[in-house]
Amino acid sequence: MAADIAVSTVATPPAHLDPPTAPPRRRSRGWPVLLVLTVVALLSVFPLYFMLVMASRTNDDIASVPPPLTPGGELFGNIRRVFGNADVMFSQAVLNSFLVAAVSTAAVVITSCMAGFAFAKLRFRGRDVLLVAVVATMMVPIQLGLVPLYMLMTKLGLAGTLQAVTLPFLVSGFGVFFMRQYALVAIPDELLDAARMDGCSSWKTFWYVVLPALRPAAAVLGLLAFMERWNDFLWPYLVLDVEHPTVQVALSRLSGGYYSDQALVMAGTLLGVVPLFLVFVLFGRQIVGGLMQGGVKS
Repeated sequence: MAADIAVSTVATPPAHLDPPTAPPRRRSRGWPVLLVLTVVALLSVFPLYFMLVMASRTNDDIASVPPPLTPGGELFGNIRRVFGNADVMFSQAVLNSFLVAAVSTAAVVITSCMAGFAFAKLRFRGRDVLLVAVVATMMVPIQLGLVPLYMLMTKLGLAGTLQAVTLPFLVSGFGVFFMRQYALVAIPDELLDAARMDGCSSWKTFWYVVLPALRPAAAVLGLLAFMERWNDFLWPYLVLDVEHPTVQVALSRLSGGYYSDQALVMAGTLLGVVPLFLVFVLFGRQIVGGLMQGGVKS
């Protein structure tokens, strides 16, 4: 009897030593997500593609029903007509918009990084009150300040010049708050203490330690600031004169009047989108890295 028990014990392995059974295979459910993303991507790209189609067609083609869905052969001809329009001065408008957007973006990024770092990591009297004041500026619509801002530019003698478009937007309350929130997480206090122990001054600490850590968020802020200034229409339309147009003001002139040349308007709109596309292509890696930085815990 004891021998039978011993044999059965040896022959039957314990339950916890049984070989694992393979889990049942499940059908892949990734294709619905891929399908939805494909549809969303096509819907997002289609307006840009249709703008390209309209910019490469004549007005008769645009007015036809149904409208054409394939590009034509008039793209370069329409672009030449846009730049050759003396009333619009599109080449001057592109240069003005680039100067305004570049200067404003550089100033916003630098001032936002400095102020954001100060609000996040430095201790000084009145810090919280100043931060509340900065956040409060985000709650005031820009339209409410157009009249006093225009009066101020007039008294300074800047009305009608590019300085009037650039100066009011050298600092951004949103940029300061955005960089402050990023600096709270991206810059540990131990890193700043190590820099001070190595003999770095406050400026060297910011330039060599803080600024590289803020670079991903600064790229995102730079893209947003550049897009905002490039696409701004209302303030340049009010404060600039005829000799200093921006791209959006020039586009409004293309579409104005009793007769609107739709092919010309579409070609000008396409030219106005190209710089934004180039900026995203050149700085896309930094921008995507900054957007994804908050979702990855190091």
